[in-house]
Amino acid sequence: MTVPAPPTTMAREIAEQPATIAATLDALRPLGPHIRELAGGAQRVLFVARGSSDNAAVYGRYLSEVHGTVPAALAAPSVATHYHARMNLTGTVAVSISQSGQTDEIVATQGWAADCGARTIAITNDGDSALADAADLALVTRAGDERAVPATKSYTAQLAAVAVLVDALGTAVGRLDGQLAAVPDEVARLLAAADGVAAAVEHLADVDQILVSGRGITYGTALEVALKLEETCLDPVRGLSYADLRHGPIAVVDRSMVAMLVAAADGPMVDGMTDLARDLARRGATIVGLGGDATFAAACDTAVAGPRLTELVAPLGLIAPAQLIVEALARRRGLDPDAPRGLSKVTQTDPR
Repeated sequence: MTVPAPPTTMAREIAEQPATIAATLDALRPLGPHIRELAGGAQRVLFVARGSSDNAAVYGRYLSEVHGTVPAALAAPSVATHYHARMNLTGTVAVSISQSGQTDEIVATQGWAADCGARTIAITNDGDSALADAADLALVTRAGDERAVPATKSYTAQLAAVAVLVDALGTAVGRLDGQLAAVPDEVARLLAAADGVAAAVEHLADVDQILVSGRGITYGTALEVALKLEETCLDPVRGLSYADLRHGPIAVVDRSMVAMLVAAADGPMVDGMTDLARDLARRGATIVGLGGDATFAAACDTAVAGPRLTELVAPLGLIAPAQLIVEALARRRGLDPDAPRGLSKVTQTDPR
């Protein structure tokens, strides 16, 4: 008789995400008036982050401009920490995202932004961290203790915090409320069904070349999927936007490659991602589709079900089945998904 292996810590933390998202939304949505008071009238948003938090920031950038209609950008922390550049950030809201709130580079860049005139908001899972203490306002997520090195529930909590933040800054305040309320149940449904996950793992198990692509609101999700595959399954993975892929790198696609394509169920990017799936298939690649609509799914060799959420909040659900794939693929390859080789929970960009 074969005794099933105990679930990994990563798997348990993936399963905690519906409760994590619900608790984070409950804690942060009442802070909307405080966000508007601090950051109302901002001319631009500057996101400061690294690693998985940087992928949450990519979502924030698109959401800020598409939903909040506020120009947004990703900071280059070295401009602050190594070049010590001085610039006028008056009218800017600097949003620093860090699970631990203890990454020196992010804390220093937040301080630099404040010195340059920005108002500062920290998104962190530790309300007692240096990042939270120094910010004008801290949005503390409710992921609890995350023990596995790969960020799962802390990442989705960051996405929830970003959505609350942007919704408070936008011209249509509260427009995302109903959509966000549906997220915890959708994530629970996706995790329970795991529709297409096993087939995706079979496609990925024995290949050396994996490409992940998305565009627009889901681009950050594509980057996060690529990062999780790299750090947990120890293969080089290219994460590219649909547009960047078209501008040259598509030339390397052939029968040796599996392409994971990420799409929301609606929005202006679905048709383009469907065309991309067909194009990559003609070039010989195996296509694993994550999310999208029925036409997109039909263009893929394997379709992994995505959330029944509108494009603006789809990233909060899309990442869940991708995390299941990564955790199962790592185990399939005989790796420990809880502790990828050479990584630790808090990463310092430069040696101390």
